[in-house]
Amino acid sequence: MSAVPAAPARSGGMPAWLRRPNALWLAVPGLIFLAVFFAYPVGELLSLGLRNPQGGAFSLAAFQRIASTDVYLRVLGITFKIAGNTALWSLLLGYPLAYWLARMPDLFRGRMLLFVMVPFWTSYLVKTFAWMIVLGRSGVINNLLMGSGVSDQPLELLHNEFGVMVGMVHAMVPLAVMTMLPVMINIDGRLVQAAQTLGASPSHAFWLVYFKLSLPGVAAAGLLVFISSLGFFIVPAFLGGRRETMLAQLIITQVQELLNWSFAGALAAMMLATALIACWIYDRLFGISTISGGEAQEGKGRIRDLGLAILALLARASGLVADTSRKLIGKAGNRVLLPVFAWLMIAFLVLPTLLVIPLGFTSSQFLEFPPPGYSLQWFETYFSSPLWIQATIRSFLVATATAFAATCIGGFAALALAHSRTRWGGLIFAFFLAPMIVPRIVIAVGLFYLFAKLGLVATDLGLVIGHTVLAIPFALVTVSAILKTYDVRLDQAAATLGANRVRTLTSVTIPLVKGGLIAAFLFAFITSFDELTIAIFVSGGIKTTLPKQMWDDMILQLNPTLAAVSVVVFVIVTVLLLLAERFRRVS
Repeated sequence: MSAVPAAPARSGGMPAWLRRPNALWLAVPGLIFLAVFFAYPVGELLSLGLRNPQGGAFSLAAFQRIASTDVYLRVLGITFKIAGNTALWSLLLGYPLAYWLARMPDLFRGRMLLFVMVPFWTSYLVKTFAWMIVLGRSGVINNLLMGSGVSDQPLELLHNEFGVMVGMVHAMVPLAVMTMLPVMINIDGRLVQAAQTLGASPSHAFWLVYFKLSLPGVAAAGLLVFISSLGFFIVPAFLGGRRETMLAQLIITQVQELLNWSFAGALAAMMLATALIACWIYDRLFGISTISGGEAQEGKGRIRDLGLAILALLARASGLVADTSRKLIGKAGNRVLLPVFAWLMIAFLVLPTLLVIPLGFTSSQFLEFPPPGYSLQWFETYFSSPLWIQATIRSFLVATATAFAATCIGGFAALALAHSRTRWGGLIFAFFLAPMIVPRIVIAVGLFYLFAKLGLVATDLGLVIGHTVLAIPFALVTVSAILKTYDVRLDQAAATLGANRVRTLTSVTIPLVKGGLIAAFLFAFITSFDELTIAIFVSGGIKTTLPKQMWDDMILQLNPTLAAVSVVVFVIVTVLLLLAERFRRVS
């Protein structure tokens, strides 16, 4: 996009910064904000791992303690194992669903994608609570197995690795699907047809043509899922046991209980180092530079040959499976397998949360499914509790302020990047997306350390700042997507008629992309409304938000009031998400 020329007849009185041909200055407020409240606290936290807790001098004692203590190395290994398995299963289960969605007509795909987006935006607490109901000893699955005579005693599905993996994969599959889908949609299906015309079997054509072209999305999805999984603590805290303790849980303990900032910084440094190593391995193995924007890039050497060998092996294996299934169920059966799998995956994503809804209306004093009767008593308990209502109101107020700040910062940054041609554009875009990549626990602890110095702990302002850091990437991506279809000639026409940059922005650009801005506002609102990690540290136990209050109650005891609150949160998030999608598509 070309820069908008200023009208010479009416621009003489404008300040110089408004007449600049490069719109990159619009991103400056966001860059300053993230530098102060993201880059600095994260860097400060990491530097604590290199300091002596007593004197503050340079020291590697924290890292030496990690290396010499079995328990920390075990937790490190468990974290890597769970994050790696989560990424693997999320890709294996999410790829067929994304492939099925990519082949659908646009209108149908948009409707089906809501079944993926609603579980993605639903609070981790609500989803974890749902799986506790489904997998518990007296939960849905055990009741069905024992009621049908399949099992004589309840299965141990919770507080072990199985429970953690189910909860983690359920939370991460939507992220994997939404990351892979845009790449798959842009793949020309005629390339696969051409490969088959030249003699390739359907399986070879798929793996060596389609799958190879979809690798940017696969690699990016794997990275995002792996890095996000490294910072998980909600799912392992409630669905796992001591053997499933993850690194984030240790960081929380070191900060909240032991006040050992140096050791917490060392653990956070290891988490970030792991994320960087994962980026490097993906880039070398598959030849894709996902960090710099996901552009395909051929690798060299033995590592690249290994990647191609893996694809060839997958092609052969899938060919054998296809031949076997064709003999057993025929071609028609093969064509049905993908839709059946896709609908099963949608059921896996949606049904657990929906099962919580009837529990919110139970007449029982305990959580049991199906409910013995129905009553509104638990909603009455929620709405009559000053503690729950204050937490809900605070969540709404903080989310509204966060959404406004994130939309302004992210929207101006998107405009700057869309109207500027600079070699720094990719780096700036990556910096704005960094809060989405860096594990939230690292950001939360870093902000807690900074806010303790500034007196912002246990303040609404501290919550707004922390939530804004996390919400900016979602606002930026949403507005950037809308600006890709925006006709810049409208701005040029306004400038030709004498409008300065501010007048063009307020009278032309913003009104035409207001649907995208509203969608960005709602996405940012949801991000803040459901956020727990920042709230655990910054709220200080005083300024409790709704997710923080749910966390406190879930730690003490599961009760039907939590089910009622989960229903309220689920309804609010779903309505806001549907509104955001509607405004985004109208733009």
